Amino acid sequence: MSRTILVVDDSPTELKLVSNALLSNGYRVITAIDGEDALAKAAAEQPDLILLDVVLPRKNGFQVCRQLKTAPGTQGIKIVLLTSKSQDSDRFWGLKQGADGYMTKPFAEAELLSVLGGLL
Repeated sequence: MSRTILVVDDSPTELKLVSNALLSNGYRVITAIDGEDALAKAAAEQPDLILLDVVLPRKNGFQVCRQLKTAPGTQGIKIVLLTSKSQDSDRFWGLKQGADGYMTKPFAEAELLSVLGGLL
């Protein structure tokens, strides 16, 4: 059975880029375009992993991550923050919210797949 990954990004270009990379490697992909949408889909679909942008409308990725990691129904889902925020403080803060990984954009497909492989 293929692993399900929820990709959350408000940029249609980024969503397509990431989704295509995952689909071509056999993953099932669900997408969300803002923080609230991400929370709803995570709870409903129970994906194996969430690739979460930080800068999002309606709720940022740090808030979404913290909320998912503290809710009993979703705390077991692996979360990788995939963001353009590349400061050490951003990475520190993201991991402090409970993220299992932190990657910066632009990303290399091989690196993304390696991180996912390590978590799944």
